[in-house]
Amino acid sequence: MIEDDLLKKWLNEDLTDAEQDAFSKQDDYEINRTIINRAKYFKASQFSSGHDFETFKKAYENKSVKTRKTTFHLIRPFLKIASVLVICLAVYFTIFNSNTIEEFTLASEKITISLPDLSKVTLNADSKITYDADIWSHKRRLKLTGEAYFKVAKGKTFDVITQTGMVTVVGTEFNVKQRDNYFEVKCYEGIVKVTSDTITRQLLAGDTYRILNNKFSQDKILDVEPEWTTNKSSFKSIPFAEVVNELERQYNIKVTFKTIDSTRVFSGAFMHNNLESALSAITQPMNLAFVISSPNQVLIHGKTN
Repeated sequence: MIEDDLLKKWLNEDLTDAEQDAFSKQDDYEINRTIINRAKYFKASQFSSGHDFETFKKAYENKSVKTRKTTFHLIRPFLKIASVLVICLAVYFTIFNSNTIEEFTLASEKITISLPDLSKVTLNADSKITYDADIWSHKRRLKLTGEAYFKVAKGKTFDVITQTGMVTVVGTEFNVKQRDNYFEVKCYEGIVKVTSDTITRQLLAGDTYRILNNKFSQDKILDVEPEWTTNKSSFKSIPFAEVVNELERQYNIKVTFKTIDSTRVFSGAFMHNNLESALSAITQPMNLAFVISSPNQVLIHGKTN
């Protein structure tokens, strides 16, 4: 209210010297003085009585609100730019400061990788693992797409996460296969805990856990390691289409079918060192024939009488 009294006296030119000095030190003194000076040059179209103080005060307050709105609109684009910069910096530090390791294989390729704890992973063709090296010492966890054989060094819990299920071990040897509609875990040494959806099993050496086309089954194996690590793919009661999918990965080819039932189950094996021999190994037991039309194109069809 003191400021209002000073403003009223100033307009009426009733300020004392002390009040004039105090009024001139107010933050809005220059604005008030500018308004009065410009008003001297204003010519009304017709005579009207002067505004009283309350009317002037209301007009002044409206001007202040408009000024603040104008200021906000001026700085608004800069606020948007600042927001984008903050988001970009967050993404940058999330991506580039993360020590995520990715290892992968192409078709017809296999590699063996050493993890930070000296565990070994052998990746089958067209497979990938990713893990965070920064947290590996206290959380041994990786994601797998495809197929891999693990020799896990003893230590803390070791988790393999796939699209279909999770495998948990401490120190053991096991194989995990994750393909379309096909999830399989084979234990070769130690104990493996496997969970997929609501199905949890504890596997011992020689046990197999399989979900194929949404159907769960268990089996036994006698092998001491996966045969694919020695360039041989073996199958037991597997749909022929899945067998051919593996053939395509191992030889980097494209196979098409003609007048055959690809859902028939196949038991057998093929080697990874000769395409024609591999094709004969999977087609002859099924009474099928094949044609290699180009280095990477194969047709499998039923035999004609």
